[in-house]
Amino acid sequence: MLQPVCPLSSIAPGEAYRWETDPPVAIFHTEDGEVFAIDDTCTHQDASLADGWLEGCEVECPLHASTFDLRTGRVDGPPAKRPVRTHRVEVTDGMVHVALSEGAQS
Repeated sequence: MLQPVCPLSSIAPGEAYRWETDPPVAIFHTEDGEVFAIDDTCTHQDASLADGWLEGCEVECPLHASTFDLRTGRVDGPPAKRPVRTHRVEVTDGMVHVALSEGAQS
């Protein structure tokens, strides 16, 4: 079920927004205008991916530099070994909506 989160205008291109849900979700607005949502916590250690560095469709964890693909949740760089869950995002009338995924990412 899609849930309204925030206006897209509140997330500058190249930035992220941390949605305080359980578990927290990071919503990224890429420089190309795409919007992605993944679980906010790095699977290596407890660090907020919303505080990481966004480059293209990848985010680098601010703690130990693991990188995650925003499209798939896949780990693209160690030390993390497990992916993060991705969540469906829709932007309607300037509002970001997110549908939380069920279960763990494989």
